[in-house]
Amino acid sequence: MNAIPPLPGSFDTAREFPISRRWTFLNHAGVAPISARAATAIETFAVQARDDAYLTGKWYQQIESVRYMAATFINAKSSEIAFIKNTSEGIAFVANGLPWRAGDQIISTKVEYPSNVYPWMDLAQRLGVVHTMLPENDGRIDPTHLAAAVTPRTRMIALSHVEYASGFQHDLVKIGKLCRELKILLCIDGIQACGAIPVDVRAMNIDFLSADGHKWLLGPEGAGIFYCRQELLPLVRPEIGWMNVINANDYGAYDFTLRPDARRFECGSLNVPGILALGESLQLLKEVGMATITSRIMGLNHRLVVGLQSKGYTVISSRKPGETSGIVSFTSTRHPHANLVADLERRHVIIVEREGRLRASPHFYNTEAEIDRLLDGLPDDQPAGAQ
Repeated sequence: MNAIPPLPGSFDTAREFPISRRWTFLNHAGVAPISARAATAIETFAVQARDDAYLTGKWYQQIESVRYMAATFINAKSSEIAFIKNTSEGIAFVANGLPWRAGDQIISTKVEYPSNVYPWMDLAQRLGVVHTMLPENDGRIDPTHLAAAVTPRTRMIALSHVEYASGFQHDLVKIGKLCRELKILLCIDGIQACGAIPVDVRAMNIDFLSADGHKWLLGPEGAGIFYCRQELLPLVRPEIGWMNVINANDYGAYDFTLRPDARRFECGSLNVPGILALGESLQLLKEVGMATITSRIMGLNHRLVVGLQSKGYTVISSRKPGETSGIVSFTSTRHPHANLVADLERRHVIIVEREGRLRASPHFYNTEAEIDRLLDGLPDDQPAGAQ
């Protein structure tokens, strides 16, 4: 179960991720390094834009290929995918686009990233929506507590697939089944899951999902995906611009008929180089395979957890089957966390502190040796006099 499968024989870590030559980078839950092929896509775009402008580039044709690839990646249809500049934008589409009524309830947690908190707080202030936030207990959100919080006025459950500070993975198959049975919408911040663990919007009954590409998808900031279930597209009012409509390229024919697919959420010109780069990283993930990626991440994290516990650190992240993710959150009782992070950085090992916890998040291309390098750089945390 915790064996670490090998990378494909043709995979060259130093070529695909040159950062590995200088750094042991274990913060993919933050802003990850982009892949070498993603960087090449940006460079190629820049040269074409400099030399030929739009005369030779087939960029928008390529973007449709990326849309298809992104849809396949989460088991959606291309017509359900819009490109967004960040996760917050996708969540805002849902918050600002649905017809809310005073008294509607949105259930969330007290440990969400702010992008999945403030839009619902705004609705509570402006429209009288009830925003219920459930507490965390030892790094977990008990799914039975979610179910118990549901009322006849519950309109939506809004969660991160993986919680950013603890690494807790919600059972979206179970939660999605509950939502569909009760006709409750399920809105997911997928940025800490997409690219690290399998995401299947059909099996999980997800209605909306947002994820920027700069974490586990290994793309640049400013280019992400928004999924809206086909049946819900007419219910979500988009921001309006020149590209939302069916005849966007017929500039003088003012036909305010919105596109029938998720491109209705793309109100203006796209981040072309960012999307092309995201497409290259998606292709890389496809070549390696999500089964291999997830198995390697889980295996590396198991090695890390065993090492941390042997040194006396307290691991916060749930180790229960189905609740683990790419994130390992842990604490020290003897050493200031900021000092540990700084000491490791001097050794060219990168982790971070989040919400009073240390957080490591290796990706598939990291190695056992790099996990050991992190462990070697951490002082023992055993209580005084412990053996």
